[in-house]
Amino acid sequence: MDRILLQQNRHWNKKAYDNIFHRNIMAKVVKRLSLKEILVFTGVRRSGKSTLFKLLINYLMKNNDPDQILYINFDDPYFTELCKDAKKIYDIIEIAEKLTGNKIKYLLLDEIQNVRDWEAFVKSVYDAEIYKKICITGSNSNLLKGEYATLISGRYIVFDVFPFSFQEILAIYDINSYVDLIENKPKVLNILDIYLRHGGFPETLKHSDIDIKRDIIINYFESIALKDCIMRGKIRDIKKFNELLHYLISNIGSLYSYRSLSRAVECSDMSVREFISNLEDSFLIYEILNFSPSLKKQIRNKKKIYCIDNGFLWNVSFRISLNNGILLENLVFSELLKRNNQMFFYNEQTECDFIFRVNDSFQLIQVCYDLNDNNCGREIAGLRNAMKKFNVNKGCIITYNQEETFDNIAILPFWKMFGGQINGVAS
Repeated sequence: MDRILLQQNRHWNKKAYDNIFHRNIMAKVVKRLSLKEILVFTGVRRSGKSTLFKLLINYLMKNNDPDQILYINFDDPYFTELCKDAKKIYDIIEIAEKLTGNKIKYLLLDEIQNVRDWEAFVKSVYDAEIYKKICITGSNSNLLKGEYATLISGRYIVFDVFPFSFQEILAIYDINSYVDLIENKPKVLNILDIYLRHGGFPETLKHSDIDIKRDIIINYFESIALKDCIMRGKIRDIKKFNELLHYLISNIGSLYSYRSLSRAVECSDMSVREFISNLEDSFLIYEILNFSPSLKKQIRNKKKIYCIDNGFLWNVSFRISLNNGILLENLVFSELLKRNNQMFFYNEQTECDFIFRVNDSFQLIQVCYDLNDNNCGREIAGLRNAMKKFNVNKGCIITYNQEETFDNIAILPFWKMFGGQINGVAS
């Protein structure tokens, strides 16, 4: 136990963690440190939650003794047995305090969902006000939805942690403003090309070798499918689950019904619903609905699936079904998601890719990698029809690298829309 705690808490040596990338979310986290509430970080596995804890430790070390900060990663195999009883966490903390000779003030619990009845422990120490701040992470959206999670209801603030956004990736290359974007356009487009195919998982950004990126992404994909879906969801028909997963990843952005999916992989509608629910709980995929004022119709209509990260599309799906348009559409989805937008699409005779609310009005976005004579009329018609339907006087078409204006429709390149602090969706 001593060795594991020393390995996981290297800040006890009075040295800050280095070689880690800054995350934009840190500003929001720091702002809420003074609040009593538990800080909860949820998101897909390997999206950077543990690294965010290291950034937080670095910040806390500026005004606190590092020995007063305890980090425990419950994904470590050493804790497998201890995870069966939440009361064992008290023992871990006691050992840490003996090692450091200091009382723990900041408690950082990583992948807490691995601990049975963790909610009872967290509620107990929170109510007793033993620690100045408690922070936890989890890789499943059900972390705070279970029967026992009600124990800490009203006692926490949630942060969604995603793989890196385009803006965060650009910052790694010292491109931090609109002016930087314009002055470094060739470099920006090169970064975008890599992002389009290999996504934004933190570990992949440390490597330029494409084969290494691919190995990391495939490992993540298999780990999420096995640990966060099959094992946690107690899925029995693993073969059909994997068939559906690969089918969905290979048909991103396509219309489907549960019945059509059940026919495609030859399993029941109920199994399809169960599999998709598990995939959504793990943050791997997101199902979006065809917007309708009628909630019943909205649920019954055909749906679409998008993926948390483009790296999975390019490296895991059957590439024969992929094209640049699909990659860009999923990338736009992931960027909008990282800006906390609840999205829909609109499909009535014509189609508009993304619809979401900003304050009391709708914003409408169409995605087209390359606008040309063959598709321009269709894309604009789809957007205009949606604008009329939702009584919106402005629309946007996001492209790879085209910029123009058609009356009240702005055509903007992806890199300009999401790359800098500019007006519009990306701001």
